[in-house]
Amino acid sequence: MKKFFKDLAGVAAGVVVGVAAGAVGAVVVVPAALGLVGFTAGGITAGSFAAGMMSSAAIANGGGVAAGSLVAVLQSVGAAGLSAATTASVASTGGLIGGAVGWLSGGSNGDQPPKPEDSTGDSSETDDDDDDDDTSKSLPSMELQKS
Repeated sequence: MKKFFKDLAGVAAGVVVGVAAGAVGAVVVVPAALGLVGFTAGGITAGSFAAGMMSSAAIANGGGVAAGSLVAVLQSVGAAGLSAATTASVASTGGLIGGAVGWLSGGSNGDQPPKPEDSTGDSSETDDDDDDDDTSKSLPSMELQKS
């Protein structure tokens, strides 16, 4: 049972680190990624992926980009940055994804999230040493019979 709580502590640490890294990382990465694809503070960069999106949106709407469309929202974020509500949303999503990755990583030993070793609730056996190998239990020896 001691190993279960030790493993659980490792998983919890992985989740906390994952949530923090995901939240901060997402808030930093989103504006940078928008700049890389062409949504910048100075407008849409000529010849960029964003320019292609704007061209397609304009053609689809008869010559103009509709207000509230994906291109318009991304250009707004690229020009002015993320609003407080959008920052919170991006951080929450990044934190959720980071926490899930932290949980699935299984903590520091790379195992899956811990499962209780004894599902019957019997805690009469104690394991005082920290290593996982139990040398007190050995396999029965097999004797070869001579024919």
